[in-house]
Amino acid sequence: MLKDAIDFSSIQRVLVIKLRHHGDVLLTSPVFTVLQQHAPHIEIDALVYADTAEMLTGHPHISRVHAIDRKWKHRGVLRQAAAEWRLLTELRARHYDLVVHLTEHPRGAWLTRLLGARYAVARSRAGRFWRKAFTHFYPIHGRGNARHTVESNLDALRRIGIQPAQRDRRLILEAGQPAREKMQALLSRHGLTRGEFIHLHPASRWQFKCWETRKMAELMQQLHSAGHKLVLTGAPSADEQAMLAEILRLANVPVVNLAGQLSLKELAALTEQARCFVGVDSAPMHIAAAMQTPVVALFGPSGDIEWGPWMVKHRLLVSDHSCRPCGQDGCGGGKVSECLTTIPVERVRAAIRDVLG
Repeated sequence: MLKDAIDFSSIQRVLVIKLRHHGDVLLTSPVFTVLQQHAPHIEIDALVYADTAEMLTGHPHISRVHAIDRKWKHRGVLRQAAAEWRLLTELRARHYDLVVHLTEHPRGAWLTRLLGARYAVARSRAGRFWRKAFTHFYPIHGRGNARHTVESNLDALRRIGIQPAQRDRRLILEAGQPAREKMQALLSRHGLTRGEFIHLHPASRWQFKCWETRKMAELMQQLHSAGHKLVLTGAPSADEQAMLAEILRLANVPVVNLAGQLSLKELAALTEQARCFVGVDSAPMHIAAAMQTPVVALFGPSGDIEWGPWMVKHRLLVSDHSCRPCGQDGCGGGKVSECLTTIPVERVRAAIRDVLG
């Protein structure tokens, strides 16, 4: 047994902090399952950014989801201070015995000190304040020995004496009945039923993670010619809407376009009913994996080992460029990643046939 493992018989409440983007937050969902399976008597809360909260609300092993609104800092110093104080008061009232901090965000260290938890685990990091804020530290693996982000998150639990069972490592995203009913009605209006369509989500919030528009359009033409029904989704942002409009113009085939119309829960309910998901490294790709929808994912400069589809039938498409994954904002910082854009349509089409077959 680990020498300084935590005795959970005296633990009543745990706070898990993940202040990152949507996909990152979803990839923490197994942490809550593993904690609850190890100590069924505990209550587990989450602290995330408000815009990512839907990734965890409804999770069967989370008691409360606390949120930090990124907009607080735009409302003036006094309003921000009042909001921060309300959050701190709310957290302190929960009397946490353990804090699990899953990023290197300094706010997690400050909160841990202010909350006074008996135990706290975080990533190893230099700095006196950081070292004094936590009782346990887990290592982060470098690019030479990378592992999936889910496993890296679970390392925080391994460090305090919990060995995750394989069955508890699946992603959990609860779409909810209202979202499922809305999607059922929406698909019915378009003459679609469960398992009858391919879900395409071509964009990412990061332009350098996107495939070429003309190739996505060509893929859509081939899928339509093969008799597949297509549903397209995307974010409401102006740049994504422009990209999708260009794809639709080039493809010129019948598509159910739901881009900018769905909440995260509704997106989950939609992809849950698809035959497969096709897209790039993005939060919707992780959502599809959580809903156990087969995934075809194109990866360029981002690491497929760390960020690939998790515990779901999938096919990954990467190039043989020796420089990938570089994590850069496109080749030379130019927003276009040749390791991604050079992936041919034929390979993507074959991968789709593979997961469908």
